[in-house]
Amino acid sequence: MTTPVIAGALSGVRVLDLSRVLAGPWATQILADLGADVLKVEHPVRGDDTRAWGPPFLTLPDGSDDGAESAYYLAANRNKRSAAIDFARPEGAALIRRLAAKADILVENYKVGGLAKYELDYAAIFAINPRIVYCSISGFGQDGPYAQRGGYDFIAQGMGGFMSVTGEAGGQPLRAGVAIADLSTGNYAATAILAALRHAERTGHGQHIDISLLDTQIAMMANLGSSYLVSGQAARPTGNRHPTLVPYTTFAVADGTVIIAVGNDRQFRALCDALGMPAMADDPRFLRSRDRVANRAACEAEVARLVADRTKAQLAALFDPVGVPVGPINDLAEVFADPFVAARGTVHRFEREDGVAVPSVAYPAKLSRTPASFRQMPPRIGEHTAELLDEWLELAPGEFAALAAAGAVRQRS
Repeated sequence: MTTPVIAGALSGVRVLDLSRVLAGPWATQILADLGADVLKVEHPVRGDDTRAWGPPFLTLPDGSDDGAESAYYLAANRNKRSAAIDFARPEGAALIRRLAAKADILVENYKVGGLAKYELDYAAIFAINPRIVYCSISGFGQDGPYAQRGGYDFIAQGMGGFMSVTGEAGGQPLRAGVAIADLSTGNYAATAILAALRHAERTGHGQHIDISLLDTQIAMMANLGSSYLVSGQAARPTGNRHPTLVPYTTFAVADGTVIIAVGNDRQFRALCDALGMPAMADDPRFLRSRDRVANRAACEAEVARLVADRTKAQLAALFDPVGVPVGPINDLAEVFADPFVAARGTVHRFEREDGVAVPSVAYPAKLSRTPASFRQMPPRIGEHTAELLDEWLELAPGEFAALAAAGAVRQRS
């Protein structure tokens, strides 16, 4: 039976997006993918900071990249429309308040207290719109000892424990290759926003969401954080090895490197059988998971010997049918060439008016009735200012021109 497809789950929800860089835009892009109408407020000249975070940049119609959007900006801003509003001007701040009165959700990531001087803080907006879900994203939260500090992903990774467990044993602390604290905060923020929106729809009462990079990074330590609280022992870097599973690491093979990730005793026995060494599964040193952890070096050395002369494809052919997790370490060229990407629709390409493709990595969850949609390529600064203000506020004749003359708004020509 064919499942009918209806409008996005968040169709009709209005989001006033005052956020910049990554954590906030990541959260609002999730909402936008799920159907929300996201009005991205940008400074009329500078726009979102990440517009300039390159190279690489997507080239302009004339082939240049001067003033073009960066790949970084493009990653977090699809399905939004941009209104260029300078709320440092009284007319611009008043305009934001009018928009907030029409919004269901407001997302901001300014320094704690930074919006109060414009009367755009939660207390001021709540007075205008008590049903609004107002999400404040910061480095260290709205209160606490570090509230006034500026916060960045790198700092959160360090202070939140992530870098203390990442890298090779005895090596230098390492951050993740992507902004894991920012992205996780964006994901948590989107979840919290949807929970608060559900509450507001039931009760008519909005609320303030206070979410920080450091809170999120600490939460993301997951089992390692729990292990410390239970044992009092702080985890240390183990490279690619798992602290409580063996063999669960990388192995050199005939044509490169593979990951073998054995998660239980059944999988270990299947690995031994597939490699033609069934007796190894009955070796007292390797019989149970805890035995293999206690004899890690010996177990890993034996597996390394058995796989060294085989190729990645050969090991996949051996292990996949018997449920032993194995996989290559792909660079990004190999990732996007993998048939998985085409089969799963992982990449969406917008077509710009000049025919240039604007690539975007799709929202990963597949909803059967209200799937994510890709309606709008990442906007240019102020591309939709007049359109949005007319839709949201039904401006009186001549009002937009007066706001533009005052420097409060700008419409991209």
